[in-house]
Order: sequence, then structure tokens, then C-alpha cells
Amino acid sequence: MEITNSAELIGKIIYVTIDRPLGSRHPKHGYKYPVNYGYIKNTLSGDGEEIDAYILNISEPLKEFKGRCIAVIQRQEENDDKLVVVPNSDSLNDSEIRSLTHFQEKWFNSIILRKC
Repeated sequence: MEITNSAELIGKIIYVTIDRPLGSRHPKHGYKYPVNYGYIKNTLSGDGEEIDAYILNISEPLKEFKGRCIAVIQRQEENDDKLVVVPNSDSLNDSEIRSLTHFQEKWFNSIILRKC
């Protein structure tokens, strides 16, 4: 079963396949990833690909990660949500999330969704 609503994943433990580990370069734009970045298998984002995820509060490059989704960054001009995933017991406020994802999110207007 494919998940298409990213907000459904807030608060859940999820598995992330990392295709852009910490320290790697973006294949098109060349900037360096200061965090691990990947996608969730068996999901579908509005851009037609799997739902993407930032892995925060981890300081080493990874190939995969199991953690808790604490928020969704919802881009306003495009249908391409980004999950915010951390180790299970960790938490971040919106300002910390903005700071840690600024390297890529600075180009987009977005809101941070949390579980109600």
C-alpha cells in the first residue's frame, strides 16, 4: 500500500533509504549536504517520486535510518513535502528545523506541519 499523504507519517517510526549521505554533493546543483537525506519506500509525493526526508541530529553519513518523523516541511509553490526524521527520543523546535534544513529549503517558501 502506497502512502501519499506525508502528514500521516508525523509521529510514526519510519525507515529512510539514504541516497544523499551527509557530506555528499547534490547531483545537479553541487551544494554539499550537511545532513543525511533520503526517501521513504512505498510512498508517493506530489512530484511523482517517493516522499523525501531529512535525517537530523545524526553526525555521520548513513545508508539507511530508522527514526521518528517529527514534522513535515510543506513547500508552498510545489507539491514536494519533506519529512523531518530524528532518532526516536529526539525532538527539535521549528527554528532548529529551519536552521538545519536551510541549505536547501532557503530557496522555497514553506510551512512546518506538526501533529495536532
